[in-house]
Amino acid sequence: MSKPIVAIVGRPNVGKSTLFNALAGERISIVKDTPGVTRDRIYADVSWLNMTFTMIDTGGIEPESKDIILSQMREQAQIAIDTADVIVFITDVRQGLTDADSKVADMLRRSKKPVVLTVNKVDSFEKFMPDVYEFYNLGIGEPVPVSAASKLGLGDLLDEVAKHFPEDVDGEEEDDRPKVAIIGKPNVGKSSLINKLTGEERVIVSDIAGTTRDAIDTEIRYQEREYVFIDTAGLRRKSKVKEEIERFSIIRAVTAVERADVVVLVIDAVEGVTEQDAKIAGIAHDRGKGILIAVNKWDAIEKDDKTVYKYTERIREILSFLSYAEIMFVSAKTGQRLNKMFDMIDMILENNSMRVATGVLNEIMSEAVAMQQPPSDKGKRLRLYYITQVAVKPPTFVIFVNDKELMHFSYTRYLENRIRDAFGFRGTSLKFIIRERKEGS
Repeated sequence: MSKPIVAIVGRPNVGKSTLFNALAGERISIVKDTPGVTRDRIYADVSWLNMTFTMIDTGGIEPESKDIILSQMREQAQIAIDTADVIVFITDVRQGLTDADSKVADMLRRSKKPVVLTVNKVDSFEKFMPDVYEFYNLGIGEPVPVSAASKLGLGDLLDEVAKHFPEDVDGEEEDDRPKVAIIGKPNVGKSSLINKLTGEERVIVSDIAGTTRDAIDTEIRYQEREYVFIDTAGLRRKSKVKEEIERFSIIRAVTAVERADVVVLVIDAVEGVTEQDAKIAGIAHDRGKGILIAVNKWDAIEKDDKTVYKYTERIREILSFLSYAEIMFVSAKTGQRLNKMFDMIDMILENNSMRVATGVLNEIMSEAVAMQQPPSDKGKRLRLYYITQVAVKPPTFVIFVNDKELMHFSYTRYLENRIRDAFGFRGTSLKFIIRERKEGS
């Protein structure tokens, strides 16, 4: 079951990133007083009581005039409406109610999506509560007073947000068809790929980057098995700001990846692999999804006997954290190798759900330790007691050791490589949790 998506919307300088960081529990976004400086990570997993959800900071407003602020706020609100289960609309008690707030509130009200109206910078409830009541005029419910900077009122806010999460998710869990998200930068051929797989023009395709409006689910049947392909949408209109296009394509990718079992990262063979591809791939990697890299437009490349090798090397270099991902060279235009994509997806699905017996895992670990001694520090050597697999999607292992501090990242990677040598796990990341256990216990 996918986690609910909560989007944060609001004018510049009302404290979106401050709230985002306070709820995420770490400083993820850069926060400055200059409007529109939100960069870096724009999504995070948040846990509250017994629930987990994905929070998105829509950000991205670069104000030059009031008209631009309003048009970009509308754009931002539309992204939230399209992708989120719940929208947190932030206003500023010190600036008071503005025209832009009212216009965005109208849009959110018409969307019929649940909206939690949040009034930020309420550092003293006694002093500011009379000003908070003004926000009832927006007509989108009761305002929740908070101070993101002082972390006041956040529990009440999260309680309100959680009220809107769907309670009955049984219907969603019954759908056991594999879900495949097609992600990538605008204009790399995501929609064309799905159209070729379905054999019909299901998704609007044009040369304008970002013409797909919303994430679209397409059912595709191949050799008696049904798959649901999720196409990540681009922008609603062409944006002059490159950074905005990147931000919105990342927001779309987060919401699609959240629902998927396997993620197909589409790269443009003509343009080559880029840093933006790495950002988008990182979303799928962070969430432990099965990953297939599809290099599209392969028919447009002049080739010799070293082309595939050189391309593969370049992808492995830029996407070094995806060393386990499978790579395919395809063409949505000619249909080259597209049928093999289903076999690859099936294999990745299997590996992402693979379980290994505890006895076998401990044998592999013992052999690995005999071949390469664990690290030591100041005369104390790391000892590994026991390993067991505790989850799938992605395969997750717990290793019990005498001292967590001694378990260096490189030694964990060494053990991962030994497990991969034995079982493959092609196309899926592996997760390792290190637990400390005192000797003799």
